[in-house]
Amino acid sequence: MVAARPVQTGPLAAITPSRSGDPAQAGAPDPRTAVILSAADIGRTVDRIAHQILENVGDASVLLVGIPSRGVPLATRLADRMHAFTGERYPVGSLDITLYRDDLRGRPPRALAETRLPDAGVDGVIVVLVDDVLYSGRTVRAAMDALRDHGRPAAIRLAVLVDRGHRQLPIRADYVGKNIPTAFDDDVAVRLAEVDGFDAVQVVRAR
Repeated sequence: MVAARPVQTGPLAAITPSRSGDPAQAGAPDPRTAVILSAADIGRTVDRIAHQILENVGDASVLLVGIPSRGVPLATRLADRMHAFTGERYPVGSLDITLYRDDLRGRPPRALAETRLPDAGVDGVIVVLVDDVLYSGRTVRAAMDALRDHGRPAAIRLAVLVDRGHRQLPIRADYVGKNIPTAFDDDVAVRLAEVDGFDAVQVVRAR
């Protein structure tokens, strides 16, 4: 079994955008590509999920943990909106799942992401795992395995911006921004300003 990486504590570092602009500046439009959520749609969706989390957890202690890469800025946005609605501050963390994936042997080596959790840890709190797209469920399973090595939360919940179906494991999100019917070979691309320079959810049809 591979040992867990050391946990870094403290505020999350800023994420440097990999490119700037908007979808209109990304070159000639591809007829197979459809914009499913605009920047305004994503903003409203994040607000809705933030409200749902607050209604569900009540006064319990909550920790939002993003799965790199785009789950991390989504977790930060959710925490910011929850603060706007309640005036309370909600801690945010990030969780590297690289060494817990079940496809390590079949993929090229990949760089390790960063794990950052609050000094207080995860014991006894409700952890909301946050990711951009829920697909096979294997990423979420790896995240739960990784989280287990850092403590024993009171409960684990899952929030995703997009659920595209095609589950391979019995995993379901508690909070879903949008369900998008897709073919197995379609590509769902979530773009976030913190990483990509603009906000959008695009589906590229395989045919």
